[in-house]
Amino acid sequence: QRSTRDPEKFPTVQLFLLAIVRLAEPIALTSIFPYAWPLVKKFHVGDENDASFYAGLLISAFALAESLTGMFWGGLSDRIGRKPVLLMGCTGTMMSMILVGFASNIYMALAGRAIGGVLNGNIGVIQTMVAELVTKPEHEPRAYSIMPFIWSIGTIIGPALGGTFADPATSWPDTFSQDGLFGRFPYLLPNLLCASLLLISILAGYFLLEETHPDMQPRVLLPDDTYVSEETPLVATADAIKTPAVDLRADTYGTFEGSDDSKWRHATEKNRTPKIFSKRVVALIVALGIFTYHSMTYDHLLPIFLEDARGETNISILTHAAIGSPLSSGGLGLSVQKVGVIMSINGVIALFVQAVVFPLAAEMLGIHRLFILVSVLHPIAYIIMPYLVYLPATWVTAGIYTCLTVRNMLSILAYPVLLILIKEATPSPSVLGKINGLAASAGAACRTVAPPVAGYLYTLGSRMDFSGLAWFGSAFVASIGAIQAFTIKRTKKEQGEE
Repeated sequence: QRSTRDPEKFPTVQLFLLAIVRLAEPIALTSIFPYAWPLVKKFHVGDENDASFYAGLLISAFALAESLTGMFWGGLSDRIGRKPVLLMGCTGTMMSMILVGFASNIYMALAGRAIGGVLNGNIGVIQTMVAELVTKPEHEPRAYSIMPFIWSIGTIIGPALGGTFADPATSWPDTFSQDGLFGRFPYLLPNLLCASLLLISILAGYFLLEETHPDMQPRVLLPDDTYVSEETPLVATADAIKTPAVDLRADTYGTFEGSDDSKWRHATEKNRTPKIFSKRVVALIVALGIFTYHSMTYDHLLPIFLEDARGETNISILTHAAIGSPLSSGGLGLSVQKVGVIMSINGVIALFVQAVVFPLAAEMLGIHRLFILVSVLHPIAYIIMPYLVYLPATWVTAGIYTCLTVRNMLSILAYPVLLILIKEATPSPSVLGKINGLAASAGAACRTVAPPVAGYLYTLGSRMDFSGLAWFGSAFVASIGAIQAFTIKRTKKEQGEE
């Protein structure tokens, strides 16, 4: 069918439709965060104290499966088109949600999460569709900012849905019977709601979204430089849980000091095969892996720590706390519903940092100095968390949001800075896809390992009456990242550098 879209104009309608498809996915993927821990405890797998470890496995199963099949789906989209792969990814995620909702044991839940990861290759496909929709360079900054912004909105709605509608027979006993469907499957309702949103996105995509693959639409409607050659790099993929947004109003975003890549992007020197794995590229990918690891441990530990029952606090414990050793078991004892609200507000804080703080900080400090600053300060975000157990009840909420603000100010700034530095370190646009592929694989591997390791440390700390063990473990990894950041030297790319 012949498209009527003018390639000279900003593709507002198609990007809006793509955003609708995109929005349902982060809602579905993050809705499990508030209730992953109680879901695992319901299955009675081993000792109850091991629930945090198995909750980590449950969350990381998606990332592991996704990392194994991401390149396959990207290659398939080159052969059959972007739209079919995108819709298959949404369908796979919908099936995954329903399977997790009906899970009666840990193995069924793990299978559901893994199936969702195996069938989902949408991150790279959506970024590629954005690149193919936008054919004018002046439209790129606004277009590339939309999907991360939508992802952040989804991470606000998802935990709110999961926390609010988890175990409805307990929350609303007059409406939902303990002997009914939602009593026997207490976490089915939020999964059905998310699956319904995915169904809407699938229908909208099927009937309204256009295919963007250059070889599968009328050539007359597209400029010559739209057609992708074998040397065209893949677009950098975004993290599934932490993708930074930007100021949508700024037409010049991405051109602050040190990040203008216009000469690099339009380079015509392609005769020589550039060296891909330079020391700087490898060092930056290692830095991205370290950041992804400790950032994912925070996302996993946060709901567990907030929901875990409070331990005993006495004078001797407070004395230990005063000298910097939080010897206490347990967390803050909040309800799943309240944790869902907290995580949604956390998403609002992140959205503000993405849209307002990051452009200002990058403009004022420059990319490299901002990278060093957030790397050095990052351990603080983890060190302060276990001390929340010593706050008076009236101060706990303010303390939680203070800690979340500190964390977002650091992590939300770190991710886009690392992506920009990796782009600057890439010797040629013809190898950007390979380098981004390696970075994405490293990130997925670290996201897979982080939750079970953090969960194990939290379990170990609970047995030792040392609630800060897992948090301090993450702070240690972040400290390694801070030291490693000083080994990365920022150099200007020379013309024709290999």
